[in-house]
Amino acid sequence: MTSPFPGMDPYIEACGLWEGFHNHLLYSIDEALARVLPRGYTSDIAVRRYVVLNTAEGKKEDLPSPDVTLTEPAGGKKPRRKKGSVTTAAPAAEAESVVMQAFVAEKFEETFVEIHAEREERTLVTCIEVLSPSNKRQGTEGWREYERKRQALLLGQANFIEIDLLRGGHKMPMLTPWPDSPYTLLVCRAIDAPRCRVWPVRLQRRLPVIPVPLLDPDPDLSLDLQPLLDGIYSLGRYDERIDYARPLTPALSAEDTAWMQEVLKGQSSRSASKGSKPS
Repeated sequence: MTSPFPGMDPYIEACGLWEGFHNHLLYSIDEALARVLPRGYTSDIAVRRYVVLNTAEGKKEDLPSPDVTLTEPAGGKKPRRKKGSVTTAAPAAEAESVVMQAFVAEKFEETFVEIHAEREERTLVTCIEVLSPSNKRQGTEGWREYERKRQALLLGQANFIEIDLLRGGHKMPMLTPWPDSPYTLLVCRAIDAPRCRVWPVRLQRRLPVIPVPLLDPDPDLSLDLQPLLDGIYSLGRYDERIDYARPLTPALSAEDTAWMQEVLKGQSSRSASKGSKPS
C-alpha cells in the first residue's frame, strides 16, 4: 500500500519512524545512482562519526536521534567481571555512600552518499546528504559537524545535494531566505558555488526530479526521489505502523490542515470499501 500523500508523508517523522526510513532512502539513492552512473564513476555510502560526552552535571547535550548511536563509558572500556569476587558480607549502609555521575561517551554515526571519479587519483565529485534530526538542532555537535562539512562543499570542494524532508528543527543558514515550504531539495554545483538552486517541496505535490551533477563534459543524472519514497513506504508497510490520528508537530497551516484532513478522509473511505465484502 502506498502513502495517502502524493509526496512526502509527514507522519513518518511525527510517529518516530524517520531513522529507519532515512537509512532506507540513502541506500535506495545509492542503488538508483549506481545503476545509471557512466563508466569511470562509483557511488557508495560513507559515514561521518563523532563523539559526545555528557556534562559535569550529568546531562549530555540535547541531541535528537542521528543515524546510529553507541553508548559506552568514556575510554571505551567495558568493566569485566572477576571470578570469585562474590562475597556474603553485608553491604555498607547507603547513608555512607555518595552518588556520582560517570562520563558516558556516545558515538554517533551519520551516513550519506558519495560519487567518486575513479581516475589516476580518486576524486570526490558529488556528495548527497539526507538530513537527520541531529543536523537540524542548533548548537549540538551534530549541527556543528554537519555545518563544517557543508561549508566546505559550498565553497566548491565538490558538487553538493542536500535533501531536507524533515519539518522539525532549524534550517541550515543561508544568505537568501529559504522558500516557505515544509521541505527543500538543494543542489549546488561546484562551479557555481556558493550559489545554489533550491526546489520547494510541498505536501500537495510529488517530489520534483533533481539533477545530479558529474564532471564536465558528462551530462547530469536525474534523481527521481518519489518512486524511492513510495517503494520504501510499501515494502516497510508503513501504513500498518503509522497513526494518522496523531497530531503533527510542528502544526500545519490552516490550509494544509484542511487539505490533509480531506486526503486522510478519502483514504479511510477507500480502505473501508476495500475491506467490505459483497453480499
